[in-house]
Amino acid sequence: MKIKNKFFSIFIIILLIIIGIIIYKNMIKNKKVGNNISSQNIVDNILNINSYKAHINVQVNSNKNNNKYVLYQEYSREKNMQEVIEPSNIQGMRITKDNSELIIENTNLQLSNIYKNYEGLEENALDLISFIEDYKKNNGNSVEEENELVLKVKNNKKNNYMKIKKLYINKQNGKPIKLIVQDNNQKNKIFIEYNDIELN
Repeated sequence: MKIKNKFFSIFIIILLIIIGIIIYKNMIKNKKVGNNISSQNIVDNILNINSYKAHINVQVNSNKNNNKYVLYQEYSREKNMQEVIEPSNIQGMRITKDNSELIIENTNLQLSNIYKNYEGLEENALDLISFIEDYKKNNGNSVEEENELVLKVKNNKKNNYMKIKKLYINKQNGKPIKLIVQDNNQKNKIFIEYNDIELN
């Protein structure tokens, strides 16, 4: 009887060890935290996002002025919304594009205009989805690995003020840090800093 109990106890211990090893290996295999995310996984995740929400700081550089804005964005494939938080004189200005309809409104003054069949927002340099579409369509793209992961695309369109776009991505969490748009002389025309971004 003692031998049977001893054999049964050893069998249970071995079984528990095997189950523990299997669970541990699955946890390691499925873990994607910190440095365990590969660069290719990060690129794939960014290029396949369907929507995002973000608070961004934007600096637009022209020949004479540097204008700074704080914006809130909600973007998806179907509906895009961008609202000005700062500066205070245009706070509450919201631009929404829902399929082919464009709505421009001032939420503080309760004013709005609706434009039907609007097709003028294809090249929105402030839009992460627009960068992703350019990157996917363009053959002149590249990935560089520095302290961050940098996705770079050269625009073939005639607009000399938006020739090069660079998206910097945090290698630890896979989220965008900043987006830089440069002209044909590689001068920064638009600088976007992602303060808080939620990707879906």
